[in-house]
Amino acid sequence: MTRFRLTVEFDGRPYMGWQRQAHGPSVQQAIEEAVATVTGEAAVLHAAGRTDAGVHARAMSAHVDVAKPIAAFRLGEAINALLRPQPVAVLGCEIVPGDWHARFSCIGRRYVYRIVNRRAPLALEQARAWQLSAPLDAEAMHAAAQCLIGHHDFTTFRSAHCQSESPVKTLDRLDVRRSGEIIEIAAAARSFLHHQVRSMVGCLSLVGRGKWSISDMAAALEARNRAALGLNAPPDGLYFVEAIYPEK
Repeated sequence: MTRFRLTVEFDGRPYMGWQRQAHGPSVQQAIEEAVATVTGEAAVLHAAGRTDAGVHARAMSAHVDVAKPIAAFRLGEAINALLRPQPVAVLGCEIVPGDWHARFSCIGRRYVYRIVNRRAPLALEQARAWQLSAPLDAEAMHAAAQCLIGHHDFTTFRSAHCQSESPVKTLDRLDVRRSGEIIEIAAAARSFLHHQVRSMVGCLSLVGRGKWSISDMAAALEARNRAALGLNAPPDGLYFVEAIYPEK
């Protein structure tokens, strides 16, 4: 049995999310079916994280075990051929040790949330970014984001459907940067709660519009109550960008 690590890029718009769902298509199902066709074996894919419906990935990390002798390059190429024309691509395929695990070996995860701050409709980035027409103060958003950094109870920013055993997480980074009409929020942590990034971004957008202050953001965190959440951002602008592992 050989364990292969896959680095996967996908557009989340057609899918119910990464994880297999009984009520619609998923990225996991699409890749597992492609692997099964190539190898003739039932395939089970494990990923570094789960994404909601409509959320995208630039480099999701996953692994699958294959009994059939096959080169990593050939497996990756074959999966891509079978996935077309779906918006999913294997960017890299490599053999890893049998005890390497896409989820449990991961020591960090990075997301980026993209906002397009303009009045004109999105012609090229529809459902790939969150459009906000009201002017946003990115510097104020960044300042407010810093009060969320560190080890906290993030219950306010946690979905009611979150399956994590604890709402306590350590947020390593939450940076807000503007380049023209594009505002990107970069978040990094060992792991995140369900909807945590989208909830933080939603509240930061209120700060950007002048509806919330830094103290309002701090109060929402301190409340440890989902009812204190100001806004949950849509999935459109969220991208899983990197899974981090210990150096080999």
